[in-house]
Amino acid sequence: MNSIAQSPVTSGLAFSPVHGSTRLTDWGVIRAQGEDAAKFLHGQLTQDFSLLGLSEARLAAFCTAKGRMLASFIGFKLAHDDILLVCHRDVLPATLKRLTMFVLRAKVRLTDATDDFELWGQVGDAAGGTVKAWQKLDAPPGIARIGLYPAAGQHRCLWVATTGHDAPPGPQLSPAVWNWLEVISGVAMVSAPIVEAFVPQMLNYESVGGVNFKKGCYPGQEVVARSQFRGTLKRRAYLVVCDEPMSVGQDVFHSSDDEQPTGTVAACAASPQGNWHAVVSMQTSSAQDGSLHLGSAGGPPMRVLPLPYPLLDDI
Repeated sequence: MNSIAQSPVTSGLAFSPVHGSTRLTDWGVIRAQGEDAAKFLHGQLTQDFSLLGLSEARLAAFCTAKGRMLASFIGFKLAHDDILLVCHRDVLPATLKRLTMFVLRAKVRLTDATDDFELWGQVGDAAGGTVKAWQKLDAPPGIARIGLYPAAGQHRCLWVATTGHDAPPGPQLSPAVWNWLEVISGVAMVSAPIVEAFVPQMLNYESVGGVNFKKGCYPGQEVVARSQFRGTLKRRAYLVVCDEPMSVGQDVFHSSDDEQPTGTVAACAASPQGNWHAVVSMQTSSAQDGSLHLGSAGGPPMRVLPLPYPLLDDI
């Protein structure tokens, strides 16, 4: 049997540690201000914003009524009535428009605040070792550092400051290397090609702090909760490697079916070794045996890599 799970792929993640910061020009910021800001977002997203502390951050998704993800965010509070949602820039306009439709009488103002903030990604020594995933540090004053999931064993963080602030100190990091680190962290953010493609569990959001199953209702909440019941999760996100270039939204095929794709590329980037890594959301059965191929049944072969985090058991 040609077992995908037993393929010798761990060497694909071997690389020399990197250190530095890079400007995140592909990310944008939605700002929610007003006394109902936390309450409003609590009722729209998959995470608890009502009880969110000033030293915390949240990975959260905004879903349709059918539980399909329209956007995902890294959210945190500047103050109890002032919240920032960092997301892919290409989904921001449509997401802001849709969120605004639900404001109604809530005392909250939603704006595109991308031009008001500078966003940098930091890794290694530049990120420090004190910020844990989804923790927020305000140091020095006026700068927020948000801990992200590590990649290849290295600490990473999101550095946020008001526009005009000095760039973070330390060496510059290539945007291409940062994009690769984002992918191998195993946490894929929603971008335009995959809008409405997945419920949160299809990107493992329940396992990386992106869904709170104890909070109240939000659009798609019943579907998301029902998807988590034991034995019903049929699609998951996997980390894969391929020798050929990939693109977000590209189909992935399994050797058992020449016509119907088994999955979709949710995030991808070229690696320093010259191959490509991707987060692929696909049927769990396709990760057990057989072979995976990019784009078509006869496309370039792909191999599954170990995820860098444990998956939450079904409930």
